[in-house]
Amino acid sequence: MTAKKDKKDRVLSVRDLNISFDTASGTVRAIRGVRMDLFRGETIAIVGESGSGKSVTVKTIMGIMANNGRIESGSIDYTFTNEKGERETVDLTKLSQKEIRYRFNGKHIAMVFQDPMTSLDPTMIIGKQIMEGMILHEKISKEAAKERAIDLLHKVGIENPEKRFHEYPHQLSGGMRQRVVIAIALACNPDILICDEPTTALDVTIQAKILELIKELQKETGVSVIYITHDLGVVAKVADYVDVMYAGRIIEKGSIDEIFYDPRHPYTWGLLASMPDTDTNSKRLFAIPGTPPNLLEKIEGDAFAPRNPFALAIDYKAEPPMFNVGGQHRVASWLCDPRAPKVEMPDQLKERMEKMRKENEGV
Repeated sequence: MTAKKDKKDRVLSVRDLNISFDTASGTVRAIRGVRMDLFRGETIAIVGESGSGKSVTVKTIMGIMANNGRIESGSIDYTFTNEKGERETVDLTKLSQKEIRYRFNGKHIAMVFQDPMTSLDPTMIIGKQIMEGMILHEKISKEAAKERAIDLLHKVGIENPEKRFHEYPHQLSGGMRQRVVIAIALACNPDILICDEPTTALDVTIQAKILELIKELQKETGVSVIYITHDLGVVAKVADYVDVMYAGRIIEKGSIDEIFYDPRHPYTWGLLASMPDTDTNSKRLFAIPGTPPNLLEKIEGDAFAPRNPFALAIDYKAEPPMFNVGGQHRVASWLCDPRAPKVEMPDQLKERMEKMRKENEGV
């Protein structure tokens, strides 16, 4: 876990971010009032079902947005050390996508995508692809860039890096390609590394190695990491803090222990209960009932209310604020209002929480 936070160590501050997309069917309110902070050297995992807004949020930070998308309101303050060696803060929402990509992408903020083949140029040897960012942003010689590229290949665990430097992406396995993408992302020593489902396309043993690699590189470089994932098993291995997203809004956030051992939102209960478990008394895998709301339509009250077996009358009338439930833990649920009836998490989930706690204490 990271040390006590200080404002001077904050690299990213997202406040009240609202993003919409214009479609033939109407306006989709994809992101609704997202607030998030990222500090130096820490890892935040953003979790939720497909379509919850995870990738849209981080792609906006990278200046990647579809032509029909627009930022309605809010700010994304990024704090970095500029060319003069001074600390500077810029609001990324005030910059054009072109300016974000030219000034910050690769050099200060880098991203590892789900499928490495969409990130790599099949016509270019991997060494040149790693060198590109260094030569562009750091103005170093080709010889120095080549030396660093080979060193990076070695650091990300690729054997015989001098030989691999001259190979093309199709000559590497999926796990090796993802390691190359990580090497490219880290080539210019960025402040922030965004990992969008970085291990989904890989088999389980390679997944574990990639996650361990990113953790080791983070310790070595102090880079701050944002993980986008729907896999809570990944979250448990890598994150310091967790933001749970639903229908374009963060509905629960806290430290890894607060979210895994003391979840308060019924949606988070559902996510945790639906994790596959080989050692359980239940014969059926839990599934959250219903489907996410249609974001083309105006949401009245709590977006999760129609799927929430514990929904209160107020859930259909007013959107819940973020309640402070202690520590770093914040929950957007009327069930956390002191006046609400006491609702216990399902027994199946309690049993799983206890088992996870015992396993971790035994490590």
